[in-house]
Amino acid sequence: MSATVKLPLYQLAHSRAGDKGNTSNISVIAWDAECYALLTEQLTEARVAQWFGYRHPKNVARYLLPKLEAMNFVIEGVLDGGVNDALNLDTHGKGLSFWMLDLPIEVPQTLAARLAVKEYV
Repeated sequence: MSATVKLPLYQLAHSRAGDKGNTSNISVIAWDAECYALLTEQLTEARVAQWFGYRHPKNVARYLLPKLEAMNFVIEGVLDGGVNDALNLDTHGKGLSFWMLDLPIEVPQTLAARLAVKEYV
C-alpha cells in the first residue's frame, strides 16, 4: 500500500450548490477518473452527514453519475427553513459547496504529486 496524504476535496474536484426549500443539492465533479474513484470510496453519505453535522441534516442521499465522474448530494434540513424562513446571510446555501470542498480526503502520494498540490499541515 502506498503512502497517503490528506488533501482538501477541492484538490480533487469542484462543486456547485443549489437549493429547494430547506434542502441543499451539492454537486461534486471530479477532475478526472482517478480522483472520482477515490471520491466514490471516501465521500459517502455518512461522511457528508458527519461533515455537515453542525447543520443537523435530517437526511443525506448520494447519487453517482459515473459517466460524468460526478456525484450529487441531497442534504435535507440544512438551510434553516429555506429562503423565506432563514435568518442567516446565505439563505440559498451557496456557501455550503465551499464547506464541502474543504472536507479532507486521503490521497496516494503519487496522485497528489501528479495533481501538484500541497497537503494539509
